[in-house]
Amino acid sequence: MKTHSIVHRFPIHTRALLIPLALATLPRPAIAQGLPTLEDPSRGQGTGIMQTLQNYGYDIVLLVALLVVSSMFIGVCYHAYTRYAEIHNGRATWGQFGLSVAVGAILLVVGIWLLTRATGVL
Repeated sequence: MKTHSIVHRFPIHTRALLIPLALATLPRPAIAQGLPTLEDPSRGQGTGIMQTLQNYGYDIVLLVALLVVSSMFIGVCYHAYTRYAEIHNGRATWGQFGLSVAVGAILLVVGIWLLTRATGVL
């Protein structure tokens, strides 16, 4: 009785595909030259780790505030668009459209002002 290894049970083209797979699993040395460096926060690095973390936190809060304002802008635009569509369907007037746009613009200005004041506290 003749025994064969498990590799010899596969056809030659299947064995040819197993070689690159086996080579891909071998460990390779890490090359750290291409890794990006961490950018300093907008307020600078600070004098210690806590101040640096606070500066990164400030940048995160500014990013969240920007996302809030941009979502408010998208909401106002969506509401104005739906009001515009209602004008063509006969369910709204141009005066209602103008009022919606004006109130939306005021809400955006107030929202930006409040978020600017809130981030100034930090």
